[in-house]
Amino acid sequence: MAAEAGAVAAMDAAEKARGKYAALSFAAIAIVVGLPLWWKTTETYRASLPYSEIAELDTLLFQLTVPISVVFAKGVLPGVEEGKLPFRTTQVAEIPMNSKTSVTARYEVSFRCATSQEETILSQASVQEADDQLLPTEGMPAGSLAVYVIPQSSLLLPQEATVYLGKHRSAILRGLRGAEDTLVSVAAQVQQLARAMSFTPESVAEALADRVLIGLPGAEWKRPFKSSLGYEITFSLLNPDPKSHSVHWDIEGAVRRYVKPLLDKLSPVAEFSVDSQILYYAALGVTPRFDAPSSSYILSAHSLPHVINPVEARLGSSAASLYPVLNFLLYVPERFHSPLYIKGKDGATAVPSNAFHSPRWGGIMVYNVGPDGANETSLPRRVDVDTVQVMEVFLAQLRLLFGISPGPLPDGALLGNPGSEGLADWELDRLLWARTVENVATVSTTLTSLAQLLDKISNIVIKDDVASEVYRAVDSAQKAMLELEQGSLNSAFQASKAAVTSSERAFFDPSLLHLLYFPDDQKFAIYIPLFLPMAVPILLSLVKIFRESRQNKKVPAKVD
Repeated sequence: MAAEAGAVAAMDAAEKARGKYAALSFAAIAIVVGLPLWWKTTETYRASLPYSEIAELDTLLFQLTVPISVVFAKGVLPGVEEGKLPFRTTQVAEIPMNSKTSVTARYEVSFRCATSQEETILSQASVQEADDQLLPTEGMPAGSLAVYVIPQSSLLLPQEATVYLGKHRSAILRGLRGAEDTLVSVAAQVQQLARAMSFTPESVAEALADRVLIGLPGAEWKRPFKSSLGYEITFSLLNPDPKSHSVHWDIEGAVRRYVKPLLDKLSPVAEFSVDSQILYYAALGVTPRFDAPSSSYILSAHSLPHVINPVEARLGSSAASLYPVLNFLLYVPERFHSPLYIKGKDGATAVPSNAFHSPRWGGIMVYNVGPDGANETSLPRRVDVDTVQVMEVFLAQLRLLFGISPGPLPDGALLGNPGSEGLADWELDRLLWARTVENVATVSTTLTSLAQLLDKISNIVIKDDVASEVYRAVDSAQKAMLELEQGSLNSAFQASKAAVTSSERAFFDPSLLHLLYFPDDQKFAIYIPLFLPMAVPILLSLVKIFRESRQNKKVPAKVD
């Protein structure tokens, strides 16, 4: 019996040991294999991002380099100063911004004497012909300027003109009479010209409006459209009184003759699409005031802001458009409100163009029909719109909406006719300078916001394609900054456009919606009910094993 009891006790001890080892094995497998496997399979995939480079990009140190070639005709410089040519100099001007943004204007000026061919052009041709003929000899890249200095006695410029700004990237400057140091005086004039033909502190500050507080009084009326990869232009004819006026306009021909050349010139800046429409019974929403002395109706300046909203409701929704919409409205007033004139802010003087524009929206022109020479039985009266007059106003408004205007010009400056394109090469460069700076600043803001978002919400998935777009945006922005420093404006602008495209693709990627993912507390709430039935027996077994081991240590060993 004792032997049987001993055998049973041995079997119970072996069974307990086997159960103990089984429980320890299950616990070890669950902790060593199961828990890491669960953690790995449920973790959020986050590709690496260049956080340090994005942080560096948050502080923008622009250096805008403008290469300038100054060419002296014979008779401008004294013999002593002419012997110093050719030589180069650099003029640097700081444009104060804020602690995170600084702009340095760097003018790399080279001085030389005119070639024999240039002397012939400057001595014989008219100023317009000289501007056209000097272009091939210079071959100026975007962002660079050429200034030709002619003697004071030259007849190339009118006597009252001191400088001629051509339609390419050159200017013809009359030398100062009686200047003691001609080179120094010309250098000062050249820097003033460079600001007028490239960028000014105001234009740079406007491009950095999202990062820099402008605070310029009266600047809102001329604030241009923000930089975009494309724009949609809509020409609308508003005929509120079709029973009295049958209005016809050759908008297709007008766009082809007047608008398309300008848009072709602006094609490096963005893509453009043009459409038109005619809206009947579309009123301005503001009742004009009758002016008895002039027997006309008046729209005052303070009522103009109330004109846009009622009209915009009829223009169609621009929400479906990916790009900003520029609206140009031609309004033919009702027969019983004709003629209708827009008065300026003084309330006494009529606006010569009878039009006004709204920043970052478009423009409206009031087109008055001539006096009615027929009786009412001949209504509706046919009205043929003078598209030359209308497009002259709309193109001027289009330039304002894009911020195309020269900087402060020196006294006696004469602007050349840009021709059918309506835009000089240096005016296009001036727009490219502003757009490049604005694009880089936009990329910096976008990437910084994205990095902060991803750092704050740790469970957002960062896919490889999103990370590659971020890397591409950073590289393109850095390249744009480098090209600006080297004076390669066209390359800098193309790099800034690529940076904007990549940064927007990354920022607006649908996979970054944090609502698609569970926070960590919700993840545990989901998985604990699944693991708890398995974990409770294992934990209880481990607790039992721990207690038994402690009891065995307390039992004293038997002494034979």
